[in-house]
Amino acid sequence: MISSYGRTTISLRVAASLALMFLLAQLVHPNWTNPPVVADLQVPPAVKQILRTSCYPCHSNETRLSWFDQIVPAYQLVALDVKEARTHLNFSEFGAQPVARRNAILFEALNHIQMGAMPLPRYTRLHPEAIVTSDQLTVLRDYLLSVTPETLPAQSEVDVADSKYREWIDNAGKPLPVRAAPNGIAFLPNYKNWKAISSTERSDNQTLRLILGNETAIKAISDGYINPWPDGTALAKVAWRQKAGRNGLIETGEIVHVAFMIKDRTKYASTAGWGWAQWDGAGLSPHGKVAGFAHECVSCHAPLSKNDYVFTMPIQSLRAHQ
Repeated sequence: MISSYGRTTISLRVAASLALMFLLAQLVHPNWTNPPVVADLQVPPAVKQILRTSCYPCHSNETRLSWFDQIVPAYQLVALDVKEARTHLNFSEFGAQPVARRNAILFEALNHIQMGAMPLPRYTRLHPEAIVTSDQLTVLRDYLLSVTPETLPAQSEVDVADSKYREWIDNAGKPLPVRAAPNGIAFLPNYKNWKAISSTERSDNQTLRLILGNETAIKAISDGYINPWPDGTALAKVAWRQKAGRNGLIETGEIVHVAFMIKDRTKYASTAGWGWAQWDGAGLSPHGKVAGFAHECVSCHAPLSKNDYVFTMPIQSLRAHQ
């Protein structure tokens, strides 16, 4: 039988061993560098201050760690988070991007913030100063609107694009000279026969979008089974440039892209259970250079993980009239 003195001795030895292991672990740090700032984002001071506080700690080459972030194993987790964050968005290199690309990235970032996906909740628990308030959101949103180009396509551009669009939409069901997406997903010309389930717009690039669903999607909406959507669901998103119509109305202009989300939990397990594909322009050029491009789609839709990664919810009246 071990005496109380013996138990105390064993406890002290265990504690000493754990303390020694903890101290030794502090010597094992992953390589950490802050590369030079090559093309920092140029924005008004009020916008810059918000981004510096809430975004720059991970999404820039100016990372400054708090003392508790430098303790292993927290340090290793932070290093991995920063490394991944910089691959998605790095404000220290942001200025080198084309204007349209910068606006699109900022739009996506704003969506992540509005939906609570960014800054990461586990980060704000220890860094509450990084939480973006509603007033700060308004500042970011107003800035993005201020840099959004208001130019609309010329009618000649619209006519050419519409002609091409009618050419391939009229051939639905027939073989089309459209290459498959890099991940192997083929274009689905029959989407024109699907039902519209919602619409949306993007102010950063002046586009209008129509969302359509196949029979499986429509039945899922009718049955209230959309979170998660059942396997076999296919959603199409058609985006057009906005153009000025009569009486000040906004109409669809040239085609921007046609995109699909196809639900199959097994086949597309590595991309959140969805197959993603997009074809750009009236020429239907497959989007992406390698099969892994779909991970960009997952990243963009990540704030909607609790809604099965789907941004646009079906119009309520559709469910009511099925």
